[in-house]
Amino acid sequence: MSTFPLLQRGASLWNRLTTVLDNAQPLAALLARGYVAEAFFRSGLTKIRDWETTLALFSDEYQVPLLSPGVAAVMGTGGELVLPVLLLLGLSGRFAALGLSVMNVVAVISLSEIAPAALQQHVTWGVLLAALAIFGVGLWSMDSALVKPWLRRVTGLNLI
Repeated sequence: MSTFPLLQRGASLWNRLTTVLDNAQPLAALLARGYVAEAFFRSGLTKIRDWETTLALFSDEYQVPLLSPGVAAVMGTGGELVLPVLLLLGLSGRFAALGLSVMNVVAVISLSEIAPAALQQHVTWGVLLAALAIFGVGLWSMDSALVKPWLRRVTGLNLI
């Protein structure tokens, strides 16, 4: 008989809870990838629907450092269309998360004024992207299912 039955019961409950949470990680990563990918991809679609307005916004409103407005518009729109697809698929997922993080930061610093609600949305995206870049995009990803096993077989190293 144990001297600390309440402690053992608490530890057992905690162990079951952490097992459930560990098993939820792939779904949580997929949901985070989908949430962020949708926001950026929709933004990219909006930009290509009206390219003249996009160019005007990059010329007049967005003050992207070090790039001409035309180059910034092409790079920003391209990034918003390609990186979210990679992120959602989990293909080069950490690269996509880092790329979207850079775009997120540039979006915030290139606006002369940003509404508090919009800033909060960018912070939310930034936190999710940082978590995906740091912890990886999860087991339910192309990286985990295809790329990681292939790299391990080719190099003998666990590279992702």
